[in-house]
Amino acid sequence: MLTILGKPQRSCQGFSRREMLQAAGAGMLGVGFPQVTQAEAIVSPQGATAKSILYLYIYGGPSQLETYDMKPEAPSGIRGPFKPIASRTPELLMTEHLPRMAMMSDRFAVIRTVNTTHNNHHACHWIKTGRPWHMPETVLNATPDQDQPAIGSLVEYLDQKYFPRTPGQLPSYWYVPAPLGHLQGYDYPGQYAGWLGRGYNALATNFRRRDAKDNPFFRDCTEEELNFQIQGLEQQPELSLDRLNRRQTLLSQFDDARVQWEQSQSVGTQDQLWQRAFDLMSSETIRQALDIKQETDVVRDKYGRHLYGQSALLGRRLIEAGARFVTVQWECPDGYSWDSHIHSNDIEHQLLPRLDQTYSTLLDDLHERGLLDETLVVLMSEMGRTPLGTSTWGRGHWCHTFPALLAGGGIQGGTIYGKTDKDAAYPADFPVSPGDIAATLFKALGIDPHMRIPDPQGRPVGLVVDEAEPIDALFA
Repeated sequence: MLTILGKPQRSCQGFSRREMLQAAGAGMLGVGFPQVTQAEAIVSPQGATAKSILYLYIYGGPSQLETYDMKPEAPSGIRGPFKPIASRTPELLMTEHLPRMAMMSDRFAVIRTVNTTHNNHHACHWIKTGRPWHMPETVLNATPDQDQPAIGSLVEYLDQKYFPRTPGQLPSYWYVPAPLGHLQGYDYPGQYAGWLGRGYNALATNFRRRDAKDNPFFRDCTEEELNFQIQGLEQQPELSLDRLNRRQTLLSQFDDARVQWEQSQSVGTQDQLWQRAFDLMSSETIRQALDIKQETDVVRDKYGRHLYGQSALLGRRLIEAGARFVTVQWECPDGYSWDSHIHSNDIEHQLLPRLDQTYSTLLDDLHERGLLDETLVVLMSEMGRTPLGTSTWGRGHWCHTFPALLAGGGIQGGTIYGKTDKDAAYPADFPVSPGDIAATLFKALGIDPHMRIPDPQGRPVGLVVDEAEPIDALFA
């Protein structure tokens, strides 16, 4: 058996891992000793606890004081309008509006002390890459070709570099239901492959809302809307697989006439992207994974028929089909939602109940399918909210401390990591950076977070910033 970044696989020739490495070391596979040494660190990871990551990203900044870091002894202007309830984790009080999650807190760990210095939504770059964003904060849209690679893109890069996928196999990195910001008309930085190249971008489904006032996270979605498709890759009914194959053969003939261009990086990139598109269009595995209508009504109802519930269900299907890093995004398409500056009405009546429903169902579903132990489930945002609320119980941006939840994939459930001060304003101990979170995710996959890859100038660059370290205390 080959262990590929923590995922056992057998080569189609039946070679053992030792035999393949010996052959490579002897030059029989066109690989020299330095490459073998580098591959050995990846092919034979020590202590991998997860095969894949299901990353539940909540844009907008849920309040720590209205979720997993309640302060019932704080002054009335800080503690918030909701009552605390006990959970299955000692000393973990949770909001009364997350009762199902409270009753399964022994399955997840709570990190209370994540923090950044970016007090706006562009901190999503830091969260998704593990690195601060140095572009001017007045720039809203992403610059994908110049950006730092997302964590998921680095996983995609390593998978493609060392273990080329077979035709029809799922790409490693996915976005569901759309790239971050697309439901708002924006394109946020940090979610792309950046200087790694577009061939390592996530594959994204292309959900669109009905109009500018629509919030599909607050309503049930129709079957027509939930026909998840990949933008630009919808296969036309009249275009059969046989015709696709003939087109591929025709293009290969044109390739023979342009040998002099084959050393061009741009041409090579375009060839790679075209081949990827062809493989995706012709993949029955991908079409089956994207078809959530194959799930029973009972399962779909449990997740919730709203966009977040159905997207989380699709995320589980993609993980089950072989994807390695799936991001399920919860946006603020109305420009408000979790970004609760004005009041907490939506938090009480819409956001927390739907989060409680979907997250608890997802963990139950993964557990029942035998997938939770090998899938690291991450739930976090880019910020928290100000300790001092408004008179209508809205809260402003707050980057100085906010929570993250980790479950499955070797994580010790029922754990609280880090404490905040009496107002949930600053870490009292064990501050955690987004770089530390990134290093923890790589560690779970059996990837050395401090391994180095070449940047566009050929210089070695670490997967995480040098000072970042995995949070070892979270692992069982």
